Amino acid sequence: MLPISKKVKEIEIVEPGQIPEDIDSNLEPLILRGLVKDWDLVHIGKESDTKTAAHLKSFYNGRPTLTYFGSPDLLGKYGYNENATELNFEKRKAQLDEVLDQIVSHIQDESPPSIYIASNVIDLNFPGLRKNNDLDMSFATKNPNSEPPIPSIWIGNKSIARCHYDASDNIACVVKGERRFILFPPDQIENLYPGPLSPTPGGQAISMVDLHNPDYLQHPKFKQAVEHGLVAELAPGDAIFIPSMWWHQVEGLGNFNILVNYWWSAAERFMGSAMNVLYHAMLSLRDKPPHEKAAWKHVFDYYIFNNQSLPTEHLPEESHGFLEPMDEFKSRQLRAMLINKLNR
Repeated sequence: MLPISKKVKEIEIVEPGQIPEDIDSNLEPLILRGLVKDWDLVHIGKESDTKTAAHLKSFYNGRPTLTYFGSPDLLGKYGYNENATELNFEKRKAQLDEVLDQIVSHIQDESPPSIYIASNVIDLNFPGLRKNNDLDMSFATKNPNSEPPIPSIWIGNKSIARCHYDASDNIACVVKGERRFILFPPDQIENLYPGPLSPTPGGQAISMVDLHNPDYLQHPKFKQAVEHGLVAELAPGDAIFIPSMWWHQVEGLGNFNILVNYWWSAAERFMGSAMNVLYHAMLSLRDKPPHEKAAWKHVFDYYIFNNQSLPTEHLPEESHGFLEPMDEFKSRQLRAMLINKLNR
């Protein structure tokens, strides 16, 4: 039984497709009821599984895509083997029309094989689908130098995408099948027992806790995470906003599930992934003596996590260098310097 009962806050979208202008100012998840209820896919999804698959196939351009395949006893719980050294499912390229046929052919089975297409960029495989199935994400492109939102589609039968975080803000739209989201704030990372950094099912570390049946002997600190957990139940046509770095488990509850999501960030695109910082810190900092690490923590607070103007307010302007806000030119200089140092 899921030990979390606190619900995600929600608002009713009066005009479908109208995203609140200040959505990205929310520091917690928010359900957007009825945001995409007018999409063609939502209407067709309610009519028929076969019609839904046929509608998707009518836009398919024949390009194969990476697909997850698991045995019937997997029950869609994509994760690890017992010692977390290998994934418990197979990833391989497949034709999307054939995958859709497989999903539909097993809808009535009590124990169907697990099938999942994760994070497929719509325009790469379904050109034209967005015409009547898309959100106006112009609010997310106020910074012309940030990466524009790229909508992706997720298709499968019953599935559990284990609890993980994403580096970008996210709006996830339920198109077909009901979905459950279980969410935790970023500061609960220690209480969620992250798994290996490699391999991972989708690129990010996932929680090793079975959220529905937690083993408190093995994961005792999860009791603290439960106190901060939130749950959201979404029907077709609903959407949820998930702020950057919030941990979330996504559960496809139907026998045929479709979700479309939009990731975006206001950060300048030249900044790159913060995961690079983490890996570099593992290389250069993590295994230093404790007193050195403690001192470096103060250094990072001073230069990175505190007031950005603090390191420069006592210096002549012409001496600021990399202490000034980053731009593309300085980012190229800094990247070249780092590559040179790492290659020594």
